[in-house]
Amino acid sequence: MAGAAAAAPMDIDGAAAPPAFKGKAPLSAAAAVKSSPWVEKYRPQSLADVAAHRDIVDTIDRLTDENRLPHLLLYGPPGTGKTSTILAVARKIYGAQYGNMILELNASDERGIGVVRQQIQDFASAHSLSFGAKPAVKLVLLDEADAMTKDAQFALRRVIEKYTRSTRFALICNHVNKIIPALQSRCTRFRFAPLDGSHVTERLRHIIKSEGLDVDEGGLTALVRLSNGDMRKSLNILQSTHMASQQITEEAVYLCTGNPMPKDIEQIAFWLLNEPFSTSFKHIADMKMRKGLALIDIIREVTMFVFKIKMPSNVRVKLINDLADIEYVLFILLKLNFDQSYPRLIIFCC
Repeated sequence: MAGAAAAAPMDIDGAAAPPAFKGKAPLSAAAAVKSSPWVEKYRPQSLADVAAHRDIVDTIDRLTDENRLPHLLLYGPPGTGKTSTILAVARKIYGAQYGNMILELNASDERGIGVVRQQIQDFASAHSLSFGAKPAVKLVLLDEADAMTKDAQFALRRVIEKYTRSTRFALICNHVNKIIPALQSRCTRFRFAPLDGSHVTERLRHIIKSEGLDVDEGGLTALVRLSNGDMRKSLNILQSTHMASQQITEEAVYLCTGNPMPKDIEQIAFWLLNEPFSTSFKHIADMKMRKGLALIDIIREVTMFVFKIKMPSNVRVKLINDLADIEYVLFILLKLNFDQSYPRLIIFCC
């Protein structure tokens, strides 16, 4: 009996299967795309998809076709298409080899001289991985380049000179004055201005149609107005408002972002220009508390509203100067952690 038991084979194949994992299953590729932020889901994949700046895009496209792409310095406000443009250029040049031929760094995270001497120089000095008859030049993409230290920028200048035959560099920044002149002179500069309202509207209509959203004209106008030419900001507001409300109206957009509505700003301006100090103070304090408005937002919106009112030029200039002084004082108070709940600051402008 013991021998028979010992001779019996171990039932490994017939062992009980481990209990099934009861957690959430990993997202499929289609589900991951569906759940991704719209700023990434609808990022332009080709130069033809870029919403605006057609003169810049066409120039870069022509240089790419003629194999004469220089070092690039793209600068301008956030959300104007700088990163999307250069990534579309890289996809056009490299195609399936995109991952091997491009080094993408965010200089705001990796901003020291060590990154230039190690990652960038190692990538630039490596042999091209292109399998074509003629090796293609590699591309180094430095986003937020204005955050790099001065030492790192001076080191990068020498790297650009040394490896210019095999590598192209694309620098992206918001403030070009923070890039040293030596780097600026080695790059072809393109300025990306804030997007025109028509381009933002056209792109938003495409996304609204693709997502099947219920957006009225007032809501669309509010999205364009609050974006201030920033496509990324408009998409984030659209997605946030959609998550909070099924119907995207003007009121829903302003409630979601916390910005004062135009009719409220018009009412505040009326109180300031026509009511006594005590009455204006009471009304503004009540509205601010009831609607949860920030004083800094009220000041900025009132400043823009002053430009729309018909008044003598000298009066307009006086109001704008006083509003600017109030905003500056409020900024100092915020830095010092003072309480900003007193709307009497805004009363000083009248």
